[in-house]
Amino acid sequence: MKGYWLLLLAPALFAGTGLGAQGVVLPAAGRRPNIIFILSDDHAYQAIGAYGSRLATTPNIDRIAREGALFTRAMVTNSICGPSRASLLTGKYSHKNGYTLNEQRFNTSQAVFPELLRDHGYQTAWIGKWHLGALPRGFDYFRILNGQGEYYNPDLIGPKDTTRIDGYVTDIITRQTEEWLDGRDTSRPFCLIVGEKATHREWLPDIPDLGAYDGTDFPLPPAFHDSYRGRLAAADQDMTIGKTLRLKEDLKVHADYEHSPIYDRLNPVQKKAFYAYYENRISKEFDIRKDTGEALLRWKYQRFLKDYLSVARSLDRNIGLLLQYLDEKGLTGNTVVIYASDQGFYLGEHGWFDKRWIYEESLRTPFMLRWPGVVVPGTRVSPITLNIDWAPTLLDIAGIRTPSDMQGESFLPLVDGRGDQGWRKAMYYHYYEYPQPHHVYPHFGIRTERWVLVRFYGPGNFWELYDLERDPEEMKNLYKEPGYGKVTDQLKAQLRGLIQQYDDQEALKIMGTVTP
Repeated sequence: MKGYWLLLLAPALFAGTGLGAQGVVLPAAGRRPNIIFILSDDHAYQAIGAYGSRLATTPNIDRIAREGALFTRAMVTNSICGPSRASLLTGKYSHKNGYTLNEQRFNTSQAVFPELLRDHGYQTAWIGKWHLGALPRGFDYFRILNGQGEYYNPDLIGPKDTTRIDGYVTDIITRQTEEWLDGRDTSRPFCLIVGEKATHREWLPDIPDLGAYDGTDFPLPPAFHDSYRGRLAAADQDMTIGKTLRLKEDLKVHADYEHSPIYDRLNPVQKKAFYAYYENRISKEFDIRKDTGEALLRWKYQRFLKDYLSVARSLDRNIGLLLQYLDEKGLTGNTVVIYASDQGFYLGEHGWFDKRWIYEESLRTPFMLRWPGVVVPGTRVSPITLNIDWAPTLLDIAGIRTPSDMQGESFLPLVDGRGDQGWRKAMYYHYYEYPQPHHVYPHFGIRTERWVLVRFYGPGNFWELYDLERDPEEMKNLYKEPGYGKVTDQLKAQLRGLIQQYDDQEALKIMGTVTP
């Protein structure tokens, strides 16, 4: 499945093809496609129109799916920000690339796909959120946010300097992207990763988007009042909207405009707009209502979603500007555009926000790919794909063979009409970060189209089993339930095989000490 992109083109385009100067298979015109990979942060598929969302409209993101392929089982191998980016770069699981937790220092001496692209003639750039604790390597250009970055007036780090730029971060990333595209070497193809900060906590909307959803009353999601019965880890987390979301810091109720580093960055015009909206409107509403109990919980949920979706509104608008730029510059026809998030995100399901779990809303991420003339518009891809597949696929698009130590596979055969013969039927997952910040137990497991088998370890030592066909919300733990012994044994054998395949020695050791 590797090094196969040429076969995607119409047969008439192959006449006269040969090897390029770099030893790469090229079409007759010698034009390998440009690549733009837009990677947002914590953007839930449930908030995207192309995935059937009723929460918000995302016309520009939806355009990518409408004009290309929508992946309905795109999943991540470790649902957390930095590790997901490390898997994108390396095509490897966290235990292989060494970046299992956030706030570490990524080992930049290992092979990363942008360096391979650069070695084969591509210009490479990363603009926006990076969040890997070390400066990028393998890029001709980078301009990255400092750590998580700031929504307003952010600091951007380049190879030689750090500059604070006035404005809203999503707008700034778009301007920086277009400026780099304007100044590139037009004789060479490019690969550009656009790292968006949106929609990460604390959800500060752009000023034009303040109150964009104030006229909407969002319905409660399934299992919003989950009791977590029979699920020990789910009952012992710290990521509920009711308990964990902070009124002042997250929901901006009587925010500390004088001493908070978040608001210290605001210029007078920005601060005035925030004060007028959050203090004079939202905080006063909160004081008048005097909600407690269930009423307070529902109010917090509404405020969370309104801010989250307002941040996503700017994200979608700026993606539209980037697509418009490609149209106006005549680049659309030979540019692959990918939109993805670094993982899924909870929007109130099970009473949660954040991610981390092997469960559906955390595990599954939006992913769509547009490639004019290659991917048939409106294609839907249902087999399981992983973020370790992203690097091999990008290399395949460029006609470059995937290194043998990359653990992912190119999924281009899933969009070129050849089908999913031989494609994976199950995926392996491993999450590590405990106890901070959300007290989610470390765990690993297997996910198939129908089943989830997960092994929790560390503070606990137990299994869970879910039947997604009968229980899509993953509410009933079937492990040790009568009648499920055979499927449990089969899934355990599959899980052990995946652990061995991906050489996760820690998990293999834990499997050797499992409870019955």
